[in-house]
Amino acid sequence: MQQRLYPVGRQDFAEIRTAGNFMYIDKTEYVYRMTHSDAKFIFLSRPRRFGKSLLVSTLKYYFQGRKELFQGLAIDSLEKEWTVYPVLHFDMSIAKHMGKEQLEAALGNQLSWHEKEYGIIPEDKNPNLRLKNLIETAYRQTGQRVVILIDEYDAPLLDVVHEEKTLPVLRNVMRNFYSPLKACDPYLRFVFMTGITKFSQLSIFSELNNLRNISMDTSYAAVCGISEDEMLSQMSEDIDTMAAKMALDRGQLLDKLKSYYDGYHFTWPSPDIYNPFSIVCAFADKKIGAYWFGSGTPTYLIEMIRKFRMTPVQLGETCKAGKDEFDTPTERLSSIIPLLYQSGYYTIKKGIPAIESYTLGIPNQEVRIGLFRSLIPYYVTPDTLSASSTLISMAECLLEDDMNGTLKAMQTFLGTVPYTDNTDYEGHWQQVLYIIFSLLGYYVDVEVRTPRGRVDMVMRTATRLYLVELKLDADAGAAMQQIDLKQYPERFALCGLPVVKVAIDFDRETRNISSWKISG
Repeated sequence: MQQRLYPVGRQDFAEIRTAGNFMYIDKTEYVYRMTHSDAKFIFLSRPRRFGKSLLVSTLKYYFQGRKELFQGLAIDSLEKEWTVYPVLHFDMSIAKHMGKEQLEAALGNQLSWHEKEYGIIPEDKNPNLRLKNLIETAYRQTGQRVVILIDEYDAPLLDVVHEEKTLPVLRNVMRNFYSPLKACDPYLRFVFMTGITKFSQLSIFSELNNLRNISMDTSYAAVCGISEDEMLSQMSEDIDTMAAKMALDRGQLLDKLKSYYDGYHFTWPSPDIYNPFSIVCAFADKKIGAYWFGSGTPTYLIEMIRKFRMTPVQLGETCKAGKDEFDTPTERLSSIIPLLYQSGYYTIKKGIPAIESYTLGIPNQEVRIGLFRSLIPYYVTPDTLSASSTLISMAECLLEDDMNGTLKAMQTFLGTVPYTDNTDYEGHWQQVLYIIFSLLGYYVDVEVRTPRGRVDMVMRTATRLYLVELKLDADAGAAMQQIDLKQYPERFALCGLPVVKVAIDFDRETRNISSWKISG
């Protein structure tokens, strides 16, 4: 039997279909649906590494009439004509981190590839006029209307989304480039654009008022990513192979995969969607890892989290939003929520479609752990290597239900952290503990209400429920007394786990834990 291959980092449909026994999750039914709808201009937003580029590549070969590549797939029994169209494919991901002149040159370079194909010698330097001429020439030479595929349309803008001066300049360059699309409508068969964020149609696609955004269309909920049904049906043998390699039974592995990589919903109702990049990498390596988050945390996201002063605790909670709030155009953001959602760090947890009300939150363990790890330099220490070592020590202690050892490891670590501002209030230390315990993969909640007050922090492991009370410049005994006086443990008596009370005092001068008490 030919060895199963996994297309890690491969985004070309033809290569995946011809270069060996590569896994391919069949999305061609969606391709047929899109290309036979009444919409000519379609936009799809999905997070990075979620299969957008592969979808664009699939569309390219479909419109080129490459029927042989689609044998055995869903579209093979649907499409009867296989008309060959001229296809103009633009990948804007190559235009990141550029100034105005560089961006214009990058656009010109992409145009030149297509111009050579049609024997065009450009007489004008302006990218928009060259695009218009290219579309008209392709139409005249082939007698067929033109297909335009634009992948990652917003890539040149993402890294400057927090820069008030640079963003408008680059946005104008892109708006100018896309401006011929409306005028060239008679020559166009299909236009498909992908991106991560939503910039308003007015600012980018001038006058393109017939652009259909299918990002939250329920019929396209699983157009990118891997649904649970697709994984169980098309990757069943891969699941068994990986389970055997990891010495787990099938059910145990599925639980781990679901916990780490599932949980995405881009509309509601929606099937459960797994992160495709992480799933493919996990099956290739036969282990669970932080693949998607490890492939790069966008700088713009961390900058925007800081700009909007979103605390780690707020980041870890769910929030309610109307559709218009979290689908807000990027240049009109009044909160970080839309960007978190569009970038894949938040997803829809549940919704009420009738009133377009949704609950948003972190989708899974991979994103939760990666997101909080990226905050360590801002809330704890820039020495991430030392922080990682401490986290390992704390994790080992908690596996043995040794909270005393856990706090000793944290105390030793905090003693090495250099001076930072804004540490002389109790809330800072609550944020630090929240980040650290979240990174250990445990359920953590803060300011948990009880009939008699609020618990500063609750943490649940597989074997214990810890009630944590924090104090600043006070004896840990006072914090423990507060837990006892307010009878917090009674509130959690039905959780089914032994309850452990933990009282911690932080010292303002040393910026460290000064004492603690553990009971239970």
